Amino acid sequence: MRTLISTAFISLDGVVEAPGGEPGYRNAGWTFKDIDFLPEAYEIKGREQKEATAMLMGRISYEAFSPVWPGMEDFADYKVMPKYVVSSTLAEDDLVSNWGETTILRSLDDVAALKDTEGGPIIVHGSASLSQALSDVGLIDRYHLLVFPILLGAGKRLFSATDKDAQKLKLVEHEVYANGLQKNVFDVVR
Repeated sequence: MRTLISTAFISLDGVVEAPGGEPGYRNAGWTFKDIDFLPEAYEIKGREQKEATAMLMGRISYEAFSPVWPGMEDFADYKVMPKYVVSSTLAEDDLVSNWGETTILRSLDDVAALKDTEGGPIIVHGSASLSQALSDVGLIDRYHLLVFPILLGAGKRLFSATDKDAQKLKLVEHEVYANGLQKNVFDVVR
């Protein structure tokens, strides 16, 4: 069974919306405004590209990343990696042709079937709604969180507000950086 990893830039109060400046959110770009850039704080992002063997995302994240990431040197490893988009509305004609193999999955059952295949880790980028749904049905195995020292209030959250049984996490890696960022890697305890 493959490991499903949810990775996120997250504010201290749990918001993951528009970290890179995506339009339509009041505090868009909060990861680089007023927070000093320290390359060492982002080491985990490069490691994710080297360790992951597939990328999973929701339709909205796919539509945000696919026009930009294929041409970015920082994300070169993702270009050749198989990608899976969970969407009930995306059509094959909506997929970009310059970002490698991309498969549309229509349900969380399809994601569970993908996890049951042979292979290495699958990384989930962005995709707040998808991450919430995956977590709620117990499909996420690990979280890679870069926690930013900022409170954003309103915005999309990484974790849902669904009333469910407690889910225990085990901290397996952590570091604090001079700019206030915290790296927290949690395994889901089953």
